[in-house]
Amino acid sequence: MAGFIDITDEQKENYNKVVNHPLQSYEWGEFRKKTGVKVIRRGRVSNKKNVEGTRPELVEGFTLTLHKVPRTKFYVGYLPKGNLPTDELLDELKRIGKQENCIFIQLEPNVIASEAKQSLNSHLSSLNLKLAAHPLFTQYTFMLDLTQSEEELLANLHPKTRYNIRVAKKHKVKVVEDNSQKSFEQYLKLMMETINRQGFYAHTPSYHRNMFEILTKNQELRTKNQLLYHLLNALYRPTTNNEPITLSSWILFAFKDTLYYPYGASSREHREVMANNLICWEAIKFGKKLGLKKFDMGGALGPELDKNDPWYGFHRFKEGYGAELVEFVGSYDLVIKPAIYEIYKVADKLRWTLLRLQKIISR
Repeated sequence: MAGFIDITDEQKENYNKVVNHPLQSYEWGEFRKKTGVKVIRRGRVSNKKNVEGTRPELVEGFTLTLHKVPRTKFYVGYLPKGNLPTDELLDELKRIGKQENCIFIQLEPNVIASEAKQSLNSHLSSLNLKLAAHPLFTQYTFMLDLTQSEEELLANLHPKTRYNIRVAKKHKVKVVEDNSQKSFEQYLKLMMETINRQGFYAHTPSYHRNMFEILTKNQELRTKNQLLYHLLNALYRPTTNNEPITLSSWILFAFKDTLYYPYGASSREHREVMANNLICWEAIKFGKKLGLKKFDMGGALGPELDKNDPWYGFHRFKEGYGAELVEFVGSYDLVIKPAIYEIYKVADKLRWTLLRLQKIISR
């Protein structure tokens, strides 16, 4: 026998053992609650026999967020970076979707493509899944093997990347971890500057404040499977008479054996000192210091590059660190209300067209 149960605070350690990404961690769910989003966190238990008899064991878990469709009574569910969907999981999600009046639930499994992708795609119709109409995560990332020695990692850098790191060191750029409130405020200032400069869509300041507040709370009481939040700053002193200024700030997550780079911000000033190159290299060394095995460097384009893509520069920057381009299985919509889903897709496409137009006009 097996079934799903609600996960309580007392079960968070066991829950984190059976999920495989920060966005499915117990701590992330607590943060999402703080933002006002409805969070459903469940775990599937099975009865495991041992010498003492039968006892329930948590074998699978998920955190689902529900988002209200404006001016309607409907919701959209979102399950990012979960495990590969099982029949049991999809049945539970269908039940929740009907109960919560969801149009659909989007799943973006944290599962490497290849055979898993082929298997999932071949069962789309039987699983009631469709390829997502509007994926939120990129299908690719750069993954760096941190079990290599520092010498091996350095040797695998692109020559230009290695050169830029030397430039930053020559200018005495220093990278430090600083998880203080003052450091966070500086990060937030740089983040807003970066958003305005590059013109992309991003989370609000309150979103980042809530994240900082929740994910840095009680970090001194670390447990093995806890999600940990780290803030790295690249500092530069233009002259000996100046106080150091922050040129780049990166938020890093450490979860299980992997380091993640979800958010970063940089200044338009003193770009010639190559602070971004050094902070990335120091992040790699930081992950090794923590004893982690992998560094997920975040979103990337696919193998066929388009120089006109706004993410082209980010892709080439990450590519310079010798990481492997990894493809995930992709994004899927578990459709609960088929007729309304078709209407929603048209409305959502129109909404994004208008948002992009507003961005162009406001420039």
